[in-house]
Amino acid sequence: MSNQQEDRWGILFCPKGRGTKQRERIQRVLEERGIQYDFVQSESSSSVERLVTMLIHNGYKTIVVVGGDSALNDAVNCLMREERQVRESIALGVIPNGVLNDFARYWEFKEGNVEQTVDWLVKHRVRTIDLGCIRYTDKHGEKQHRYFLNCVNVGLIADVMNLRRQTRSLLGSRKLSFVVSIFLMIFHRMDYKMKVRINSDTVNRKVMTMCVSSGPGYGQTPSAVPYNGMIDVSLVYHTGMLQVLAGLWLLVTGRFLNHRSVHPYRTREVVVEEAQHALVGVDGRLIGKPVGSFRMTVEQEVINFLIPD
Repeated sequence: MSNQQEDRWGILFCPKGRGTKQRERIQRVLEERGIQYDFVQSESSSSVERLVTMLIHNGYKTIVVVGGDSALNDAVNCLMREERQVRESIALGVIPNGVLNDFARYWEFKEGNVEQTVDWLVKHRVRTIDLGCIRYTDKHGEKQHRYFLNCVNVGLIADVMNLRRQTRSLLGSRKLSFVVSIFLMIFHRMDYKMKVRINSDTVNRKVMTMCVSSGPGYGQTPSAVPYNGMIDVSLVYHTGMLQVLAGLWLLVTGRFLNHRSVHPYRTREVVVEEAQHALVGVDGRLIGKPVGSFRMTVEQEVINFLIPD
């Protein structure tokens, strides 16, 4: 492939709804800045990995995902399946356009501010970032692993995210779906019997939710950074409904770790020996209920990510 071809961006557009206006706006901004690019559009979440793999194998060295955390997660998992030499030759960028854009927001990429985002991406400032990895056994008894940029949620928050996705598909509004999800949460299981090993500690008790993060963790691990070779953990013990509401307020205002039921850790490995009936979400997407024990680790400096100037 020629250098000229290698300089072209491969752009994967993951539409929200019909998405026509957003696609046209992004294309207009790219063309105004003289960027050479090829545009592919996913039909569904299942097509994202196929299209990213196609872009990789066609030699694109800059791959930009127009989407949210789940689409980015698909992209990094595609990259991690490639040989190291191939992976290290590619830079991954994002134009936030998803249901959840937490990882993009961490870097101050803002949804709707396409011009500023593209101007930053053009400068091609690369940061090599860490990924977390969850290894588990699925319901069919097969060993699986999945990388994550942001976080793994175990328990209540994974349940809320599942409810939010379901209600959003019915209601259409993000804010309304979140409010309805919180209301429906009242009728859901509020604690899970867990046994978790973190560093030299073993937690063996009822836990409401656990967040294991390489990134910001939707506000649950506000001190986590995706480049220090560590993963942050927030364990939330069972508490009353008033304390849940107080915790949600602290989460929204960025002071989650101040809640008395939140117990933070920093480590390189988390082993969950037991998590009865708890759903598990990876970067906002459910993987279901792993069978038996599962563990989360960190892989240091494995993805080239385009960051703001």
